[in-house]
Amino acid sequence: MYEVLLSLEIAGACAVALVVVLVLVVLRRRRLLARLGTFDCSIRQARGARRRWALGVAQYERDRLDWYRTFSLSPRPSCTYARRALAVTVFRDAEGLELAAVQPGAMIVECRLETGAVAGQGEEIEFAMGRDAYTGFASWLESAPPGQGVNVA
Repeated sequence: MYEVLLSLEIAGACAVALVVVLVLVVLRRRRLLARLGTFDCSIRQARGARRRWALGVAQYERDRLDWYRTFSLSPRPSCTYARRALAVTVFRDAEGLELAAVQPGAMIVECRLETGAVAGQGEEIEFAMGRDAYTGFASWLESAPPGQGVNVA
């Protein structure tokens, strides 16, 4: 009888811990979205053979874009992209399997992240965001200070 009660207590404690973690994730997401300049934004990087969409929230800063993973408790951004290093190459509607992997009504914004000394070379990255968010993203890129040479398709 004692073993059964112990098992139920452990299962109950695990369930409570899971609920607490889920509540913390939801509260973190709400706090992030309450900030000025944030929007829902999924990301897919071109690294590796298995490219997957990751759900998240992006926030504009003065000279960078911070991206926070949705299912995380970290207060720090998962990725940070310098505005001067981002160049939009193509934007299009989500299609095929992407429709199930990103938020409804999202469009895909393909960008090049300039990482090397040679212009035109760099890492490919894709953002999935709503049309309104893309308008803000394009405006943010275009409003870079003079001399940063930003490219918006």
